[in-house]
Amino acid sequence: MSDWERSSTARVIPPARPRKLAKVPFVELADGRLQGVVSSGSDIGRVYVSSVATGTYAFACSTNNNRPCGGARGYFCNHIGALINEAVLQYGAERVVRYLKAEVPEGDVDGAGLASAMRSTRPPMDETKAAASVFSRFLRHLAYLEHAPVTAPLPEMQFFPPTRAVA
Repeated sequence: MSDWERSSTARVIPPARPRKLAKVPFVELADGRLQGVVSSGSDIGRVYVSSVATGTYAFACSTNNNRPCGGARGYFCNHIGALINEAVLQYGAERVVRYLKAEVPEGDVDGAGLASAMRSTRPPMDETKAAASVFSRFLRHLAYLEHAPVTAPLPEMQFFPPTRAVA
């Protein structure tokens, strides 16, 4: 591992398995939640911001402009199921289970099995309004795709002071 990789403040972990970004373009384990952006199945111009809280599995799903999901009425909607499946592909089942503090049967766990185990606890709906911050991070993530590939540092990524001099 090179010096710049060891001195990085955030380690980038390669995906457990390749995944397609059309249905779930953004997924993250952050802020005590599995959260992300999920494309609508019926309207190409609509996305949903879905999340599942660590430990309690309290869930939320709404459009990017905070309209509630019609499918999330007391149980996980299809958007949350898709988010869980993609998180397992992105981070691996063990890491997602550990982060969410889920109790799943031993053996090979997939996204559907994890969602079923969490659903069986009858989790409550989450009343926090985290959708705005998740969607904002997603838009910021998309902005980096517009940059031409370069090896020079990006000015907006220079918010941490260097830890040592570069020769």
